[in-house]
Amino acid sequence: MDVSGEARNNSNLQIPYSSLTVDHTLPVPDMKPSLVKLCKDLFKKWSNLDESHFSAQRVAGGITNLLLKVSVEEQDGNIVHVTVRLYGPNTEYVIDRERELKAIHYLSAAGFGAKLLGVFGNGMVQSFIHARTLEPLDLRKPKLAAEIAKQLNRFHQVDIPGSKEPQLWIDISKFFERASSLTFDDHEKQKRYSTISFKEVHTEIIKLKELTGHLNAPVVFSHNDLLSGNLMLNEDEEKLYIIDFEYGSYSYRGFDIGNHFNEYAGYDCDYTLYPNKDEQYHFFRHYLQSERADKVSEKDLEALYVETSCYMLASHLYWALWALIQAKMSPIDFDYLGYFFLRYNEYKKQKDTCLSLGRSYLSESKTRGRSEDN
Repeated sequence: MDVSGEARNNSNLQIPYSSLTVDHTLPVPDMKPSLVKLCKDLFKKWSNLDESHFSAQRVAGGITNLLLKVSVEEQDGNIVHVTVRLYGPNTEYVIDRERELKAIHYLSAAGFGAKLLGVFGNGMVQSFIHARTLEPLDLRKPKLAAEIAKQLNRFHQVDIPGSKEPQLWIDISKFFERASSLTFDDHEKQKRYSTISFKEVHTEIIKLKELTGHLNAPVVFSHNDLLSGNLMLNEDEEKLYIIDFEYGSYSYRGFDIGNHFNEYAGYDCDYTLYPNKDEQYHFFRHYLQSERADKVSEKDLEALYVETSCYMLASHLYWALWALIQAKMSPIDFDYLGYFFLRYNEYKKQKDTCLSLGRSYLSESKTRGRSEDN
């Protein structure tokens, strides 16, 4: 399938918009009147149904948004399910909603995620996916890992119109600027925050950006948040879904894969679960050539291994800085400050090994290049 062409052909659909908002802090039963009003405003075919035709339940909630399943019994008795996604408060500090909505048109048309059905003041309505959300331990199952790799390769082929400039270091720079100038009302939080050396963090960013710049990693439209919660599986149909493109942007292939490997550790950051080299090579083979995975060359595997290992470090810096902003802005009960230290400490633990790997690879590549020239 021509993924890019398919997306272009289907991306000009008019999406209904409502200025209404839904208070995410309410219990779901108390949200129902607002959800009914919203559905009637977005979808005129439901405008004459009374409230008894609607039901709502919470299906998921990450640490940046809330997902609700809304079921509607139409006049003919047919029941339609939709997903209402409520954005977390203050998430505009870390998420470019305009970029997200633009990408969803093209990704949805190319067969990724749920279909976008409507947009409203603080969220969106999408088609409901009948599937279960994966858990971190699912990611290491060989058959699933192969399918994720294959689908991620397809995802990376989607062409999103506009600038193709990679956003990784631009986003990290923005996060750093915001994260390094915070003040907390809570004394204990401020005390923990004050222990961070932002001069050190900045030095690490510059050093890593310089090294990865020499790797010439392909620039692709990246998911950038491929954790288990953004993967769904319909086990009856054996169909995998990549969902939730909030952080999607043009970025480096190695970052998207390295970030996914970091997510094997889950929110608890148990990095003993990080895939070993054999597991990574299994993923790379199916990413690079899903139909003939056994035919991928050792040279290509090594190149992607080095690229991924170096950009995996960038993933730790990205989410560490993101966590500091969330610690200040988010009302969600999650230890974001603690998460900063978990990610940054893992970065420091892995950096010497991964940077040495990158430098050795670049040095050997130069030597090989000179030999071939001669």
